[in-house]
Amino acid sequence: MTRVFRKQRRDVDPDFFRAEAAGLRWLGAGGGPVVDVIDVGEDFIELARLESARPTSRAARAFGGALARMHDSGAAEFGSAPEGFDGRQFIGERPLSSRTHTGWGEFYAAERVLPYLGPAIDAGNIGAADADATRQACALVAEGVFDDGDAPSRIHGDLWTGNVVWTPDGAVMIDPAAHGGHRETDLGMLALFGCPLLDDILAGYQAEHPLRTGWQDRVPLHQLHPLAVHAAGHGPSYGTALGRAARACVALADGGR
Repeated sequence: MTRVFRKQRRDVDPDFFRAEAAGLRWLGAGGGPVVDVIDVGEDFIELARLESARPTSRAARAFGGALARMHDSGAAEFGSAPEGFDGRQFIGERPLSSRTHTGWGEFYAAERVLPYLGPAIDAGNIGAADADATRQACALVAEGVFDDGDAPSRIHGDLWTGNVVWTPDGAVMIDPAAHGGHRETDLGMLALFGCPLLDDILAGYQAEHPLRTGWQDRVPLHQLHPLAVHAAGHGPSYGTALGRAARACVALADGGR
């Protein structure tokens, strides 16, 4: 009999847990190692209870390969919600846009970074210079400076280390903000908060799907989204980090011209 972990809240949007369940099922259908959804309703979700274990190099490499295959399973457009789900989406407890775009850069700037800049400014978590740098970086991103012609990937969307659970059967992902995005965004978020055995994860990923040249230089680009989300609600240190990442993006764009 499957042991169940139940999350229940009566103060959330009716789509809050449904979006989580839809994301997990969509990622799982694409080959992603995700926690099983047992049941879901407006104010609860029931998941298979996971047993924790120490991460190993073998498990990390297997996880990297599975993540690459999940990304390769694709999405309809940049910004697409999980197939079959037409409700509201969230990252953490903040709304996540489901507006779609054909180009990655215009999508990323308009739907994943700029929506959180205003709240960060209002909260006093980002200074004027860092906010200006973020707008400058987003203008370049929206122009398509970093577009590479890749099709939309099926991404977790909130893949920080806390959403990777190491179990006796390997790494399992939880709490997605799943959508059609860029594969490097998931990898950038894994790097942001120090995922264990990241080098092994990346080796497993590269064995399955080699990354485009220069991906290491683009890590700050793909961290703009999580940093903007955190700057909106988790303190001024994230506003400073967002400004630093934005300046790195501007420098990278200038170097490529």
